[in-house]
Amino acid sequence: MQDPHVLQVVVVVGCAVIGFTWLAGRLRITPPIVLLLGGVPLAFIPWTSDVVLEPTVVLLVFLPALLYWESLTTSLREIRSNLRVVVLSSVLLVLATAGLVAVTAHALLGLSWPLAWVLGAVVAPTDATAMAAVAGRMPRRTLTTLRAESLINDGTALVVFALAVSVATGEQVFSWASALGAFALSYVGGALAGLVVAWLAVRARKLVHAPLSEAAISLLTPFVAFLLAEELHASGVLAVVVCGLTLSQSGPRVIGARTRIQTEAFWRVTTFVLNGTLFVLVGLQLRGAVEGLSSTSVAGAAVQALLVAAVVIGTRLLWMNVTPYVIRAIDRRPQQRLRRVGFRQRQPMAWAGFRGGVSLAAALAVPQDVPGRDLIVLVTFGVILVTLVVQGLTLPAVLRWARLTDDGSEAREQALAERAATEAGLSALPAIAERLGIGPEIVERVRADYEDHLHVLADPTMPVEDPALAAERGQHADDQRLRAALIAEKRSAVVGLRDSRKIDDIVLRRLQSRLDAEEVRLSAPSADLE
Repeated sequence: MQDPHVLQVVVVVGCAVIGFTWLAGRLRITPPIVLLLGGVPLAFIPWTSDVVLEPTVVLLVFLPALLYWESLTTSLREIRSNLRVVVLSSVLLVLATAGLVAVTAHALLGLSWPLAWVLGAVVAPTDATAMAAVAGRMPRRTLTTLRAESLINDGTALVVFALAVSVATGEQVFSWASALGAFALSYVGGALAGLVVAWLAVRARKLVHAPLSEAAISLLTPFVAFLLAEELHASGVLAVVVCGLTLSQSGPRVIGARTRIQTEAFWRVTTFVLNGTLFVLVGLQLRGAVEGLSSTSVAGAAVQALLVAAVVIGTRLLWMNVTPYVIRAIDRRPQQRLRRVGFRQRQPMAWAGFRGGVSLAAALAVPQDVPGRDLIVLVTFGVILVTLVVQGLTLPAVLRWARLTDDGSEAREQALAERAATEAGLSALPAIAERLGIGPEIVERVRADYEDHLHVLADPTMPVEDPALAAERGQHADDQRLRAALIAEKRSAVVGLRDSRKIDDIVLRRLQSRLDAEEVRLSAPSADLE
């Protein structure tokens, strides 16, 4: 008889993800906090008491998939607009945090310099999935900057981590030349690998038109990008991020509506399960970390974890409140002045420095024979716990205190996109109707609907027709064919606005989802989904 232990673990963790997510909704607490804390007592259940979070599983399975979805659904326009802040935070802030933690760990925790840098690299990067889940109520610009930072900074931290581990284990002697070479290879090679895989994915999608096959291409894409970068000894993290951002720009043109609906549904479920599972598994590791501690007492390790967490949080607070004034002193351009925010408005970004599964995976990846590994693992868990629970629970209060307001730009961009799409449909209506051989009665009916929609966009207070009546009127086959054919023109107009940076990727995806649903409803069901 087969050993059912693996299935027992899958069932328990799966039920925990669903149950704790439901509980988080009832408690009105962001799910990662409840999932992390809920995972701790699961370690005392016989079925899951011996579950160990393998670092390779996190870095090679969880990380590519989660980063890919995050990069696909973020805003490239906002990243470009805030590129300087993103680069400074994802590279220099990570190095500064790792350095200050290393100094603290060497001076107060008694770790050797190489091992102190290992700890610094482990706790330096913020976590992309935690950032998206916990800080989701922030304004678009702030949230996008935080997400972009957390997408890229893993690459910086993992390069520092690899160098520090190599020095700590005696595999190599540190030199600035090797360090700078590793950074250059990591970033340049990772970016090139991401671009190559994105190009290959687009070419493959143009050859394959079956929705399930295209969904399979989407599933493989992040892992191919990560693998190619790793084979080049470059950053797999950066390769996945660059690949996702590139495909977010080309995807609307090469992916069909039915495929996009299926693929997005798949990725939403997959990332929900992976993200929840990762936080539960992180919580499960606390018992093993405590039992494996031999170099100091649990109380002493707890104090040291709080100290390192304070350094991590304090470094970010200091960075976010000092670098803006340095930038102001250097860059005095008028457009830079328009982007300035006050002290109060900067604090949510400064406070949202959540750590997550990547940090713990890196800590667990430290070789077993390295002295002080047990302390690194427990301190890392403590930092994750403090940043997620303390900062996560208090972030709503910080947001209220910051008085961040919605400038209305997203609503204006959506109205612009809807108006442009409707006008594009109206302009193309005569030519498409003639090509399809549609009679004048149906053409006038569709024209009237489009014009009514334009009037509603111009004056939102106008009464809107009952959708049931509009649907009943549109049951005629020619009417459906004409409306379906016009969707391509509407989609092209919206994508053009995104390309000219008049609307954001977030607005594009929202309207694209509506257009996709309309196209699938109007089109005949596909007979071939293979």
